[in-house]
Amino acid sequence: MPHTFIALSESAEIDSTLHVTDLPFTLQDLKASIPAYCFEPSLGRSLAYFFWDVGVIAALYAIAHAINAWWFFPLFWLMQGTMFWALFVVGHDCGHGSFSRHRWLNSLVGHLCHTPILVPYHGWRISHRTHHSNTGNLDTDESWYPVSQSKYVQMPWYEKLFRFYVPLLAYPVYLFRRSTDRKGSHFHPASALFRPSEKWDVLTSTALWLLMIGFLGELAYVYGWLFLVQYYLVPYLVFVVWLDLVTFLHHTEQEIPWYRGKDWFFLKGALSTIDRDYGFFNPIHHNIGTHVAHHIFLSMPHYHLKAATTALKPVLGAYYRTSDEPIWKSFIRSYQMCRFVPNTGSQVYYQPSKQQL
Repeated sequence: MPHTFIALSESAEIDSTLHVTDLPFTLQDLKASIPAYCFEPSLGRSLAYFFWDVGVIAALYAIAHAINAWWFFPLFWLMQGTMFWALFVVGHDCGHGSFSRHRWLNSLVGHLCHTPILVPYHGWRISHRTHHSNTGNLDTDESWYPVSQSKYVQMPWYEKLFRFYVPLLAYPVYLFRRSTDRKGSHFHPASALFRPSEKWDVLTSTALWLLMIGFLGELAYVYGWLFLVQYYLVPYLVFVVWLDLVTFLHHTEQEIPWYRGKDWFFLKGALSTIDRDYGFFNPIHHNIGTHVAHHIFLSMPHYHLKAATTALKPVLGAYYRTSDEPIWKSFIRSYQMCRFVPNTGSQVYYQPSKQQL
């Protein structure tokens, strides 16, 4: 196995010519290996995580307002932006239906989590559903999918700028325009992202997003732009960096395969991700780095993913990927080495490029 991966069996090798029938296990085999309770959300536990995050965010605002000193604000920005990210992860459970068995409650809490951090809940939920249904598929995946070498060469400078040179600030742009080849706004119901039946869901989230924008504008009008920057915009940027960093690292790794055409199927694609260790941040952002099990069973609550992963490892063997590198090192390496994939081939891997913007 490559040095960046820790597999249960170090002697087990993954054949690069694998086809649909070559996986040594089925989805049913994997599910049977996991304790049944891992698939059941606990409403009390889910709500506890939500109220904890909201409570910490409120406490941080109260502390920052009470201290109101220049030396405290950098620490406040890092902590509050991280808590915005933690709140997003709770909304992420809502979007997958793993927060509770009640769809109305998932939508309510999802909007309460996402609207304050300027994420259109339903628009994101639907595009994220597409990502999970097509993970590892070069033709249809929705999030952080590679581009071909020829596409990379033809990309306009502004798209290269956000995707390859400032990738940790790309998310707000992605919400309005995914890319030149897979267009679609997360705010407009006529976008290619959505079905006609999802129109009112999308409009609801967009309306709430606009109300939040109006509220922020009112804050700036009443208290001044410096107030808005200090108490909201900088923590929001920290949140964006967290979101882009974690999403990037889930799916951007030289040793992770991507598939074209008939060589792809759901389970094979779901295995094209990697678990990451964020150290003391793990419990703060609800162990979102535990990602392999999440992609195989996307409706599993986040607080059961570690137990599910422990159960899955003996079955997955060398197909389980987890990084043994510090996060900063993994990001720098993938940032430098993962630019595009070959123009042809049914199973391909990221390639580096020395081409300048």
